[in-house]
Formats: sequence, C-alpha cells, structure tokens
Amino acid sequence: MALITDKTRDEVREIVFDFFAEECEVDKQTIHDGTNIIKDIDGDSLMFLELIEIFKKKYNLDIELKVIGKYAVKHPVTTIGQLIDMQMLIIEHENHLLELER
Repeated sequence: MALITDKTRDEVREIVFDFFAEECEVDKQTIHDGTNIIKDIDGDSLMFLELIEIFKKKYNLDIELKVIGKYAVKHPVTTIGQLIDMQMLIIEHENHLLELER
C-alpha cells in the first residue's frame, strides 16, 4: 500500500490524460475530469486494463484484476475524473480495495 501525495495524484492525472489523448487521438487540452470516456472520446474498457498495467509497473502494485473487477462492478467508472479517483484507490489500497466497502 502506498502513501498518496499531491505529486502522485498529479502523476496519475498526467499519465491518464496523455494515455487517452494518444489512444483516442484527441487533443489533450479537450480532456477534463468530466470527460465521458466512452461517449466523448470513444474509449473502451480495454483501455482501462492497459492503464492498470501501466500503473502496476510504475508503482510496483500487487493487485489482482479480479479485485479491481469486483470493485468496478459496484463503482462503475464513466468519466476521466472517476477513473483517476479509482486509480488512486488502487494505488493506495491494492488488494485491500474491497475492504473499503466494509
């Protein structure tokens, strides 16, 4: 489990914005927290999986995809801001993510 700092949040935001700008071929300046990943920039769920792998490597995370999947079913992500918030929880809590619901 990692300590979340403002620097971490800024890094995550930058990676997410850069990733979607490149993958969806949109201007990074048009992406904001309220951007709907599917409706506004034609993103998809496979992109989320790619991002998870990027963050697993960057932050040396120990988390199983099934844990993220179970959490995401109860807490669906539709916007960039929601995705960033979920990624912060994944970094902070890793495999203990589901314990947040208790």
